[in-house]
Amino acid sequence: MRQKDKERKSRLSLFLTKSGSHENVSPHKKTDTTTSNISPEAALQWSDSFEELLNNTDGVETFAQFLRTEFSEENIEFWLACEEYKTIDSETKRLSKAKYIYAVYIESESPKEVNIDYNTKMAIQKNMEHPTRSCFEAAQMKVYSLMKKDSYPRFLHSDIYLRITRRKGPGSTMFRRRSRSCVFNERGEVKTEPSAW
Repeated sequence: MRQKDKERKSRLSLFLTKSGSHENVSPHKKTDTTTSNISPEAALQWSDSFEELLNNTDGVETFAQFLRTEFSEENIEFWLACEEYKTIDSETKRLSKAKYIYAVYIESESPKEVNIDYNTKMAIQKNMEHPTRSCFEAAQMKVYSLMKKDSYPRFLHSDIYLRITRRKGPGSTMFRRRSRSCVFNERGEVKTEPSAW
């Protein structure tokens, strides 16, 4: 349990140092994140489930990179901030962190306001005087659900993910040129010449 908490804190600190506000963010801008040292096999495991992606530091980092291209990185940042928040034992630190999360992600017109409904936002606002460990839980689940149902499927079809899994590369084709039983010509048609072997 403690190891998972440490990993979540590590992921959160990584994102909070790498990400800023939406200003000066371009979907075409190169990020510091390097995906070249992620194995295709490891990346393919992320497609097993959204939870599998979130449990992998490289997966979270790559997913956040994808979200930056869609100008929605505040979702993963908010989710990670809530995960860290739930691990804070000190009431003083929890109050400080709750105010930070509220000011950055919940408050109307905040720099990285997440898309949650009015009632959820008002419930959080009421809890800000004496925030509990679970005061952001409803909002976190709504953001999680949004990422899982909306962003995650698009991520699995994105250039970022497909390049890592080597299912797509610059100018590459998506089919195998040769197998044990046949050879493809340039048009992708099967040639079954025994002399090809």
